Amino acid sequence: MIRLAAPALTAFALLAGSACAADLTAMTDAEREAFRAEVRAYLMDNPEIIIEAVNLLEERKATAQAEADVSLVQANADEIFNDGFSWVGGNPDGDITLVEFMDYRCGYCRRAKPEVAKLLENDGNIRVIVKEFPILGEASMISSRFAIATRHVAGDEAYKQVHDALMEINSDLTDVTLRRLADGFGLDSDAILARMDSEEVTQEIAATRALAQRLQISGTPTFVLEDELLRGYLPADQMELIVADKRDR
Repeated sequence: MIRLAAPALTAFALLAGSACAADLTAMTDAEREAFRAEVRAYLMDNPEIIIEAVNLLEERKATAQAEADVSLVQANADEIFNDGFSWVGGNPDGDITLVEFMDYRCGYCRRAKPEVAKLLENDGNIRVIVKEFPILGEASMISSRFAIATRHVAGDEAYKQVHDALMEINSDLTDVTLRRLADGFGLDSDAILARMDSEEVTQEIAATRALAQRLQISGTPTFVLEDELLRGYLPADQMELIVADKRDR
């Protein structure tokens, strides 16, 4: 019975507040056991109270996390929105900026890609920034190095072509595969492959990784939408609602 009383006591404390918790410390063992029995009996008769307490706790945690995320974004705004190397698309002069930390081998990133495209198609006033954040192994790292090297060698338009193609590739990324990909877009495959292991490419990936750590980002996709961190996949309609809310503020 005492083992079962512990979660009930926790739920009661959430509802009753700190004053009740302080009173419990002054009780005798017998009084405390009687109190626990009463709480358990009440909760057995009203189990919805536990659900309400848990929901309230989760809501408070989510609110606290959102407030902490806003502070993190503000503290790292320059590197998030103007790092000087991440690819920028959509409307470069848009009134809303969407930043995506992505990994080419992430299934949810691949699901998110058409959703982001739909958002940009429906709303022509959004600036989008792609952050190369390879965290899912060697294939992810090779993909990001190849994409960044492409931008260094051939520019932003070529980067976008390669970026889109890499999001579709499931095969192993050998030199032969990468050369065929570059050649298919009329790019200098020799120059791109030579650039992949350069210090400049390594530094960009390291800088993005360090930024992600400061933002407490551990998974992909993660979005920064203005001052808000959106951790995980979101369909276009949900992002549209958030964008509308940002503009109404």
